[in-house]
Amino acid sequence: MSDATGTRVDAALTEAREVLRAGGAVVLPNPHPLTSVVAATTPQAVNAAKGRPVEQSVALWITDDERWAEFAPHAALDDPTRDLACTLLVEELVTLLVPVDTHPSWIAPATRDGKTLLFGARWAPLAPVFGGVRGLHVSSANRTGQAPVASATQARQVFGEHVHVLDLHDGLPAEGRRATTTLELRADRTLTHIRAGAQDHTHGGPSAYLDHLTEKYSLS
Repeated sequence: MSDATGTRVDAALTEAREVLRAGGAVVLPNPHPLTSVVAATTPQAVNAAKGRPVEQSVALWITDDERWAEFAPHAALDDPTRDLACTLLVEELVTLLVPVDTHPSWIAPATRDGKTLLFGARWAPLAPVFGGVRGLHVSSANRTGQAPVASATQARQVFGEHVHVLDLHDGLPAEGRRATTTLELRADRTLTHIRAGAQDHTHGGPSAYLDHLTEKYSLS
């Protein structure tokens, strides 16, 4: 990376972080094959960016180990199953519904019927964006009824000037991207497929992906 490119990337990351700190929504890229997401410190800002009712549920973004340590005590899971939940978020990059015993105000917007919706991708290039930004809420970067955007160019076309777009020019292809697969993890370590996405597509469908996870993690 040239000095000029490094300076441009640093400036873009700083600008995205400041928009988040100020309460705005930002479209952020994900590693291939995932699509982009829209994130903000409030669910209202995420929903406004997507053009949908502000009270609609959005996922809580577990951006690092510190945030996981804050959330984990609220999960109605034993320690091994909590570890599994973290692994599914960080390594499998799925969106995950987990049962909770309690949900304080920062968890409540992602919680319905005793279950909290979590997203846990930790793409290294985005780490500077999260510095000093706490409590991020996140959803697929799309307008209602449309497919999630797969590039900064698409994001600008869909969201216009009213939503900030982080463009890292990472050279990764826009083709073949999909939103994350959504799973539900229960206290007995069983998994249920909720919504199709990139991970189950890669493995040949929901049933095949669940079979893969069951074998890989020795699930019930």
